[in-house]
Formats: sequence, structure tokens, C-alpha cells
Amino acid sequence: MEQEVETKIKRIRTELDKVVDFWLKHSHDTVHGGFFTCIGRDGTVYDELKYVWLQGRQVWMYCRLYRTMDRYRRPEILEAAKAGGAFLRRFARVSSSSGQWKCAFCLTRDGKAVKVQRTIFSECFYIMAMDELSRVTGDKDMQLEAEQMMEQLIHWVRVDSSGLGRPQLPGDVATNSMAVPMMLLCLVQQLTEGRGQEVVQKYRELGRWCVQQILQHIQRDGTAILENVSLEGAELPGCQGRLQNPGHALEAGWFLLQYSAEWGDEELQRTAINKFVELPYRCGWDKEHGGLFYFLDVDGHCPTQLEWNMKLWWPHCEALIAFLMAYSQTKKPELLDRFSEVYEYTFSHFSDAKSSEWFGYLTQEGKVALDFKGGPFKGFFHVPRCLYMCERILDDVLANKD
Repeated sequence: MEQEVETKIKRIRTELDKVVDFWLKHSHDTVHGGFFTCIGRDGTVYDELKYVWLQGRQVWMYCRLYRTMDRYRRPEILEAAKAGGAFLRRFARVSSSSGQWKCAFCLTRDGKAVKVQRTIFSECFYIMAMDELSRVTGDKDMQLEAEQMMEQLIHWVRVDSSGLGRPQLPGDVATNSMAVPMMLLCLVQQLTEGRGQEVVQKYRELGRWCVQQILQHIQRDGTAILENVSLEGAELPGCQGRLQNPGHALEAGWFLLQYSAEWGDEELQRTAINKFVELPYRCGWDKEHGGLFYFLDVDGHCPTQLEWNMKLWWPHCEALIAFLMAYSQTKKPELLDRFSEVYEYTFSHFSDAKSSEWFGYLTQEGKVALDFKGGPFKGFFHVPRCLYMCERILDDVLANKD
């Protein structure tokens, strides 16, 4: 097993270096700041719009690599992160009608707001970027800014959502969408990492709340993870209620594994592995062609999402992290076997042997459907985060093999 692990580490390390080099070379806007994300297979920028989710994610990823991995502690990475952070601080925030700060979803190349979403996710990735950037620059104002925006998010989610700008319509049923508590739990982990007990305790109750909200998505007597449930944790009617997103469930799984490790919660660890790692894999893996379906209907109806049977890059990234983290915490060999199965599919289908970076969108049969390397939703985040985390976990597995 040791030789197999070493071979995987070498491949993962090489892939990560290639991915980092691709974005360093092709994504930086040296005129207006920030990052291009709509990048073709050959590195050509095919659209200059800048997406705030992806701007924040790229700042976060650069900073995390710079802060925690010696080979990436390079001046050009730090300077790129700082330039991206400056672009975000200057242009991403737009004042809403309620007087609260809302972040745009999409900006022109020179920073003019194009679109604002009535969700919390642009703000989430703004917080991630500012907090991580504050850690590498020592800028306390950035850290304070991240914490202030976090308080606004908590208010929107738990007290009054009117600041998001969504009209209250009579037929619109309030839902617990798994993405919301997942992202808040991710932010709790981001803001508290290494900050000391005062900060940890500040977000302790919110972390517990997020975990309980995520666990509400275990439905059908523990046989399914559903993407949307009622505020009371009951199944919703129709397509929305039957929707399954295996990649999202797997990502929630490793978020819960991190939380359970931090707080020593063995019961939560078992639930995370059984219900949010192994169950979505069993339900979501295409037994004919391999790979994870993007969406499923729990009752077997055809999902209404047109791309439901495609194989996308990010669910496979989440599966790799989830199975490897589960193995590292339990040392159960079947979990490492699952990681290896996902690894073989992922590296043989998404990785581009002729160029750098990964393809993002495959047909059900595993053929490349869209050959660009970056777009409105695929940036410098899921692939490098996956490779970074897998490299670190495997290094730890080897170091503690006895």
C-alpha cells in the first residue's frame, strides 16, 4: 500500500503544480486587477467578465497555498492574492436598498457591477478571501471586515432575509437548502482556525446550528440525502423535494468530518461517513460508465436539470477529499479503496494529458463535452483545493503509517 500511496502523492503533486502554473500564467489582469476566469484550453481569455465567487475563491486558494505549503511561498503568489483582494475590496461590494452591503455576482473587467444575486454566496467567498488574506498579510482591518460581513450573513440567514432583496411571494415555500448551512459551517471553520478560544466560542453555537441543519437532509429513514427540505426538516413535495446532488452531499460529508474531529464527536463522524460519504457514492455512482451523476431524483424520475447525467469536475473533487479524509480518520481499508476508484476515474477523464488544468464537463459516457478550463463557475478552486488537501492528507497517512 505504501508504494501505491507514494505513486498517488507524486501524481497529485505534479497535477497541483501544473494547475497553479496555468492560473498564474493565464488568469491575472495586470491592467485592472482581479482575475480572468473564462479561459480556453490553450489559455486564451474568451470573456472578460469577472465573477465574484471565483475572485474570492482564487484569493483564498493563493493565500492558503502560500501560507501552508513551502514550495508555494513565492512572491508572485502573494502579490497576486493581494492584487485580487484589492480588486474585491474596491469593486465587489455594492450598497443594497436596505443600506446593507451586498456583494455583486458579476463585474465588468474594470469592476462595474453587472449582476447581483439574491443569495449569500458572493458574500461567503468574500469573507473567505478577506480572512485568509489577513492571515498572510497581517492586516487586521481585513479580518475585521470578514467578521463584520459574517455578522450580516448570520442576520440574513437566521433573523431577517429581506436584505437579500428577494420579494416575499405567497406561493414561495421557505426551505432549508443544504448549501446555506454548509457554507456557514465552512466559514465558521475558516474564521476560527488558529484564532484562540474567544473566537472559537463566539461561533460555537452557530457551528452546532449548522451541523443540525445539515443533518436534517438525511431523509427516507436514512436512505437518502435530499438537497432541499422544509424549515422543520420534512421532505418537500415535487421535483425540488426529490432532488439529490451527490457531490454536494459528499462535500457536506467532509465538512462534518472536520467538525467532528475538532470537537471529538465520534457519533457525528460515523453519521458523516455512513450518510454523507458512502450513501451518496452508492446512489450517485454511474455503474455503467463510471463517475458521479450531477443530479438525481430520489424516486427515479428524470431530473429536470438538463445536465443531470453529466459528469462534472467538482463532485469528483469532493469525493476524493471525503473518502481520503474518512480513511485518514478511521483507517478502514474499504474507504481507501473507494478513494482509489474515484481517483482512477477522475485522473483518467478530467485531467488533460495535452495541456494543464482539468476539463470540467463530461458527457455521461465520460467524453469531454466542454473543453474550456475556466468559466463562470469553474475557476481556481475545486481542483487545486482537492489536490492540495489530498496531498496533505496522504503525506500525513505515510508519516503515521505505523
